[in-house]
Amino acid sequence: IPVDSTVDAGAQVQQLINVECNTSFDEAPILIVNFTVLKGPNSSGQCRWYCSIPQSISLKLPVMVNKFFEQTEMGSQIFFSRWKLLSNPAQEEQKIFKAQFPIDKEVNKAKIIGFGLSSLEGVDPNPDNYVGAGVIHTKAMQIGCLMRLEPNLQAQMYRLTLRTSKESVSKRLCELLSVQF
Repeated sequence: IPVDSTVDAGAQVQQLINVECNTSFDEAPILIVNFTVLKGPNSSGQCRWYCSIPQSISLKLPVMVNKFFEQTEMGSQIFFSRWKLLSNPAQEEQKIFKAQFPIDKEVNKAKIIGFGLSSLEGVDPNPDNYVGAGVIHTKAMQIGCLMRLEPNLQAQMYRLTLRTSKESVSKRLCELLSVQF
């Protein structure tokens, strides 16, 4: 949506931006805003008449690949058959880490759902574990993602395992999701 070509000094303009995922990505996209500042004559002689000074600002957008998730529901049999299909070591990323926050079942479930994955109840034989699934939709492809989060209450640690159909996505999602817990 175009904005007015002139913005008065001290005024604000809101710009709506639609982001479409063409392919998977690791870093936040950058929006480059180019504009011109019109200055009048000043006493320093820098601008004798009116002059325009071009400006450019690079803004990192708070958009990561998980924003393009569609939650997927499935039962235990389907989950584990797909889990086994994604058995190539390059498709899996695993991280073991110390809990940064108290281990709370409902809070963790909300974080998984907020991240974009479904929270699949009763799928894992261990009721303390969390299981999630989703599909990242891009213009180029759909990337299936399966997640297991295994808490160790005594040690206050987690083991997070992500399996996706694209290696770089497994790695990035593991990095992004592990800092939530």
